[in-house]
Amino acid sequence: MLITSDRGLCGGFNGNVSKAVERHIRANPDGFEQLDLLLIGRKGNDYLKRRPGMSIYKVYENLLGTGQVGYAPASLLGQELVELYESEQYDAVFLAFNAFRSAISQEPLIKQLLPVVPAVEESDTGEYLADYLYEPDVTAVLSALLPKYVEVQIFRAFLESVASEHGARMSAMDSASKNATEMIGKLTLQYNRARQAAITKELMEIISGAESIK
Repeated sequence: MLITSDRGLCGGFNGNVSKAVERHIRANPDGFEQLDLLLIGRKGNDYLKRRPGMSIYKVYENLLGTGQVGYAPASLLGQELVELYESEQYDAVFLAFNAFRSAISQEPLIKQLLPVVPAVEESDTGEYLADYLYEPDVTAVLSALLPKYVEVQIFRAFLESVASEHGARMSAMDSASKNATEMIGKLTLQYNRARQAAITKELMEIISGAESIK
């Protein structure tokens, strides 16, 4: 599942994460027979549909286009992915998005969503972490928590992706404004020089004409 934006003018925001997904699929480190793509956002689809060997399962556009991130889409997508996983149509589910680091920094991130990667059993000091008792039992607890876990992870990815998009667009527009200001300065200087040269030439012609009359 890849999350991109529906609009451009945000620098390498969409291209970086789309290329990261393409590299991951071509490398196929887990050795899957086939990797299908569920795409959120038009820009990811625009890039990957033109790349050879990409299998696109489904595309959702304008899901995050307004910038208003709701929990309902994440819930529906989470339920869909859990159903596909539990029905054994897919052996694993990965989530790719731009992780928000700061207003000027976003990092393409690909993480395994299903099956859930277990926490380490030992701490950094070598001591075993606490063991837990489950009521009614582990299976029942997992059945209730797994869909909610997936939904929350998708919702978090939505939030980080939208924040990253705004940051990337702000940086891109700021850079474009600075470049435009520099270009205006250069063109103004060229115009003034050309104007000065034209005035000087005209004055020289007038002086030459006056001298010839004498």
